[in-house]
Amino acid sequence: MTANQPDAALALLPNHHPSDALLVAYGAGSLGEGLSLAVAVHLAHCPDCRATLAEVEALGGALLEDLPPAPLESLSLAATLDRLDREEAPANPCKALRLKPHWSKLKAASTPEPATILSRPLRAYARSLDGLSWQRLAPGVRRVELLPRTASGGAAQLLRIAPGTALPHHGHGGLELTVVLSGHFADELGRYGPGDLAEVDGDTNHQPIADSHRDCICLIATDAPLRFTGLMGRLMQPFIGL
Repeated sequence: MTANQPDAALALLPNHHPSDALLVAYGAGSLGEGLSLAVAVHLAHCPDCRATLAEVEALGGALLEDLPPAPLESLSLAATLDRLDREEAPANPCKALRLKPHWSKLKAASTPEPATILSRPLRAYARSLDGLSWQRLAPGVRRVELLPRTASGGAAQLLRIAPGTALPHHGHGGLELTVVLSGHFADELGRYGPGDLAEVDGDTNHQPIADSHRDCICLIATDAPLRFTGLMGRLMQPFIGL
C-alpha cells in the first residue's frame, strides 16, 4: 500500500472529538489557520462533528436574524469609496494576492469524503505523503512543516513517529490540536487513532508515544510555543518549530 492509497482504519469513526467551544470558534472563523486546518481534517472523517457544526452555524444565523437592523449613515458609501481612492496600491500586487486559504475554505464537505490518509483540507498544503521531504528531528521522529510559526504564535506541521518512539515531555503555552492520520499514539489522557483529535491547553503536560506496529503520522497545530520540561526537549525546541 502506498502512502496515498485508502487506509482501512480511516473508515472507522473517530473516538476523540473537538470540544463544543472549539467547534463554535471554528464556525465563527476566530481560529488561526493552523488550528482551523486541524479541525477541518477531523471534520472530514467525523459525520457527528459535521452535524454539530451545522447546528452551531444555524444557531448563529438565527441569532443574527433576531438582531435589530443598525441604521446606515447616509454618507457611508461615499466615505468608503473616498477611502478606497486614497489608499495606496501595494508595491507588489502579485505578492499581495499570495494569501493562504481563508478558514472557510478549509471546512469539510457536507458529505463524507473517501477515507484517505490526506483528507481534502490537507491537499491544499500537500497532495499526498508520497514524495514529501521529511526532516529528521531525532531518532524515530521526522517532520514536514506546513505553516511556519507566525507572529501571533501559530504553527502547523506533519510529524512521523516510529513505533515505540516517545516525544519529549512537554506542556503548552496555548492550544495544541493533534489529528491522527495514520497509526496510533497514546499519552496520559488516552489513546488516539486515525481521525481522532486530541485537544490540550496550558493546563496539560503529556508525553505522546507511538504505540502501534506502524508509524504514527499526525498533524499538529499550535497557537503558542510548547513548553518542554526536559533538557533534550529544550535543546530540540528551536528545530521542532512548535
